[in-house]
Amino acid sequence: MLRLEGHTILVVDDDPDILQSFDLAMRAEGATTVTAEDGTDAVSEAIKSQPDAVILDMMLPKRSGFLVLEELLSMDIPPVVVMVTANEGKRHMAYAKTLGVSAYLIKPVSLDKLIDTVSCLLQEQEA
Repeated sequence: MLRLEGHTILVVDDDPDILQSFDLAMRAEGATTVTAEDGTDAVSEAIKSQPDAVILDMMLPKRSGFLVLEELLSMDIPPVVVMVTANEGKRHMAYAKTLGVSAYLIKPVSLDKLIDTVSCLLQEQEA
């Protein structure tokens, strides 16, 4: 069974290789995906597509992941947000949690772990 079937997921990363691998992994599990390479596009794509979940890089051009997170969580129906970053600083993780991030993963993250995390969060949201 495809774990993400019926869900729309916005994948946001400025690294084209990471963006593509995360996108392919989500689609392989049945998700409909939308992608963005910077913070400004991420917000406009989220408004357009109303995703169920967002995989969000922290360090983005034009608008940081934190600013994007704030905008996502202020939407009428906020998506599940998984922040993925190479930054291992505890302060950033604490700040993301204060803002209301659903999960915070450190790169490099395995695609299995990413899929498991998104899938579990979506199941919890539906419960």
